[in-house]
Amino acid sequence: MTLASGLDTGASAGAHALARYRSEFPIFRDAVYLNTCSLGALGDRTRRRIAEFFDLWQARGASAWYDVWWAALGELRARYARIVGASPQEIALAPSVSVALSAVAEALDYGRRPKVVITSLDFPTVAYQWLAKRGRGVEVVVIESPDQVSVPVEAIARAIDDRTALVATSHVYFTSGAIQDIRHVADAARKCGALSLVDAYQSVGQVPVDVKAAGVDFLTAGGLKWLLGGPGIVFLYVREAVARRLEPRISGWFGQREQFAFDPRALTFHDDARRFEMGTPALAAVYAQLGGLEYIEEIGVPRIREVTAALTEDLIATVRAAGFKPMMAAEPERRSAIVMIPMPDPAAAVRHLAAGGVIVDSRPGHVRFSPFFYNVQDDYVRATERLASQPAH
Repeated sequence: MTLASGLDTGASAGAHALARYRSEFPIFRDAVYLNTCSLGALGDRTRRRIAEFFDLWQARGASAWYDVWWAALGELRARYARIVGASPQEIALAPSVSVALSAVAEALDYGRRPKVVITSLDFPTVAYQWLAKRGRGVEVVVIESPDQVSVPVEAIARAIDDRTALVATSHVYFTSGAIQDIRHVADAARKCGALSLVDAYQSVGQVPVDVKAAGVDFLTAGGLKWLLGGPGIVFLYVREAVARRLEPRISGWFGQREQFAFDPRALTFHDDARRFEMGTPALAAVYAQLGGLEYIEEIGVPRIREVTAALTEDLIATVRAAGFKPMMAAEPERRSAIVMIPMPDPAAAVRHLAAGGVIVDSRPGHVRFSPFFYNVQDDYVRATERLASQPAH
């Protein structure tokens, strides 16, 4: 995609149609923000929804549970489902990806299938969940990346056999921004009778996701990054047939069908993905996510992808012109809105940028820029100029 096709290069340099939302994100009044892949910017709609929760808490206390707050949980499951092409019954809520993964990991039988396949580029939370179970006989097989950008699906497929319980990997690699072909990963797992789990924290919201077309068994993502809901709320998609046959070995009262029977002698799981839920959800986080989803749903992920892809390609051209050599997938269609710039001292570079009013992040060996629909060309031009001004870059 070219700059001209995705952006309006009229009155404001690099402006685009979605830049009209920029005024709803107050951080841009004081800073250049290019760090959505770490934390989405706070929008006015999100703040209003959080205030609505506090107003209800103040006015009604616990009585708000019985109608408004209970309905808010159902609304969030349904809206998460629409974002990824699932049914609401296939969505469970959790406070973090770690908790969501724990529920899945404790539902699997490792007796005949002790092996879990991951990649070296996945966020360590994925690996930690199963490394912690090595004492119970779980074997973690890590597929290495030949270029630190992506992992060939063929290499993942070769590692899967009839001893594999699960293939757990990323849709977008946090270390490179490369988009993985999760449908082929799911197909490779299914051929050997294994299940597939996708960590989509870095994709849902910026890259279109269809869990049915992909054929994955589990997928998790949440509010922290591209869904603009902040920390404390994620979802776990569990394919309906899988949810019905797996029973978690960790649980909480929100996972129970007879939740209000308050019976300590009976464990009656929900028939759907809610059986993977644990304790009382953090309602402030739920309301924050409902606000963040207003932006995502109003614009639509395909349109977000179109604009951010154009911003990303122009950002890559901008940093290259400044003498940097970004690390990325070779094909533009496999690039997400995460651009990794190799630096000898990334932490020092991030501090230098922050001193100039530019907020980005670092990962080992790289400074990380991540434009979203509320960014404009001026943001990364200023960021690149500031980065280039660092001594001995």
